[in-house]
Amino acid sequence: MTNKETMIYRIADRTDWQQAQHTGFFASADLAAEGFIHASELYQVLATANRYYAGRPDIVLLELDEAELWVAAVPVQREYAAARDDYFPHIMAPVPLAAVVRALPFCPDQEGRYALPPDLEDLA
Repeated sequence: MTNKETMIYRIADRTDWQQAQHTGFFASADLAAEGFIHASELYQVLATANRYYAGRPDIVLLELDEAELWVAAVPVQREYAAARDDYFPHIMAPVPLAAVVRALPFCPDQEGRYALPPDLEDLA
């Protein structure tokens, strides 16, 4: 059982997640390009997935423990995104695998839309 108050979520390319298994840290192209890894609160996951990842079968949903990121001295900043009129967590460094609670399968339905994995439905 996870503490939903400390969890944040990253929709990740499966190849980035596989690379993390070898390096011990999750990183993505946005970290190099923008200086942070985009993440979401649980209530933001579906809108993010359906807006930016529609129809992609090659992703996983990483559940990250923000408290573990803090312990590892990985800053998380919530920054305002005008296009979404909301604040989103931005992870300012690679994510150590110790902060990844689980990697959940995240596949679109036949129309290319996402639903939360069953393990997260009760937390939403």
